[in-house]
Amino acid sequence: MKILLTGATGYIGKRLLPVLIELGHEIYACTRDKDRFEVLDSWKGKVKVVEVDFLEKTNLDKFPKDFDVAYYLVHSMSASIGDFEEKESRSAENFKTYIDASNCRQIIYLTGIISDEEKLSAHLKSRLNVEKILNQSNAPLTALRAGVIVGSGSASFEIIRDLVEKLPIMITPKWVNTKCQPIGIRNVIQFLTGTLLREDCYGKNFDIGCGAVLTYKEIMLGYAKARGLKRYIFTAPVMTPRLSSYWLYFVTSTSYPLAVNLVNSMKIDVVCRDNQLGEMLGIKQIPYIEAVEMAFQKIEQNMVVSSWKDSFVSSKDDLTLEENMEVPVYGCFKDVKFRAIPDGTTETVLQNIWAVGGDRGWYYGNFLWRIRGYMDKLAGGVGLRRGRTNPDIIHPGDALDFWRVLIADQKKKRLLLYAEMILPGDAWLEFKIVKENGKDVLQQTATFRPEGLLGRLYWYSVLPFHWFIFDGMIDNIVGFRE
Repeated sequence: MKILLTGATGYIGKRLLPVLIELGHEIYACTRDKDRFEVLDSWKGKVKVVEVDFLEKTNLDKFPKDFDVAYYLVHSMSASIGDFEEKESRSAENFKTYIDASNCRQIIYLTGIISDEEKLSAHLKSRLNVEKILNQSNAPLTALRAGVIVGSGSASFEIIRDLVEKLPIMITPKWVNTKCQPIGIRNVIQFLTGTLLREDCYGKNFDIGCGAVLTYKEIMLGYAKARGLKRYIFTAPVMTPRLSSYWLYFVTSTSYPLAVNLVNSMKIDVVCRDNQLGEMLGIKQIPYIEAVEMAFQKIEQNMVVSSWKDSFVSSKDDLTLEENMEVPVYGCFKDVKFRAIPDGTTETVLQNIWAVGGDRGWYYGNFLWRIRGYMDKLAGGVGLRRGRTNPDIIHPGDALDFWRVLIADQKKKRLLLYAEMILPGDAWLEFKIVKENGKDVLQQTATFRPEGLLGRLYWYSVLPFHWFIFDGMIDNIVGFRE
């Protein structure tokens, strides 16, 4: 069948897409930015890319109409603190308009568990409102309601991972005693595919979980047990929601808006209602500890398919790749360096470029990069903790510490990064291998477009550090051998 998949570059979408293709379906993959979507050779003829921003009303004539099922996987929780409800409502209304103009026979929507409608957080109220909007569509809705999703790269899992791996003793807010029902990402994908065109699921909503009800404290201690770690957790009843948000923000890789929205949601129990959907679909529920172990199998094998950090909602700005793809020439400061590449080592140098950041670091002055990351975090930025999803593979749109990957073209031997740290201006860092007199040469260019006097003062204040940091970095990229 033909399927419309929204959020195709998001955490769930990236995992659902190959499964749908394997099941023999044809996919319309919706993304705000087509440059972020890579159509693999094995997908050609099976996937069509549709560039659409559901926050904007666009020409319906350009929107596909010949599909059977539409997945709605659009979320805005991490984007901001105050206006995500309006954005989610507008996005759902526009999506409904598109669906009503199509031949769609079913909408499948992944949302959050609604335990008590009178005590919902702003985030869950918004999710419920979206469900109500989609329920008004001409196509019947199947809503799957999930709590904490356990899988490598999911926001909830990565936050728990950060906390437990880093802190042997935790003084935690009282919301760690809130009850929830986690679910493994593999089960989520099974529910999403299992409900396809099932008429007994039309017009209904289902809670999906692992079967066990746990507190967030038990979830963290369960994670520690699965990892063979000794951890001690003590609850401090005086910690306010604001302090809790800052605590999550500084200790983990989450953004501050996401931390605020998570804390507000964590104060409310999210427990599944009894339903028979798992039995109907023949799905075996994966226990929590087993889901953690499965997630770590992917992490240890460097097979993390998707991460919440690669979404633009983990950025400081609501931007697309195209808006910053062209590095400006005028009104900018530049630091350009060249190094000849020894014969026969071009591929090694290219691999070094593609491995920059994350655990490997920046090849020179890593402690200074970490200090810059802490400074950015203190100023409300993303900091260095986002790391990278895969140690060797980079795609356009990926998060790379406090950079965003704009271009990652190995054939043309070019990597272009855009800074998402808090700056009085815009910054780009580019690596490319060029030919000079028949020899391969690495060109490394740092570009900064200042905003006003403050931007210029910033550039000159960091210029002495740039001189030896960028010099050492290019030397080590060319000379690094494992």
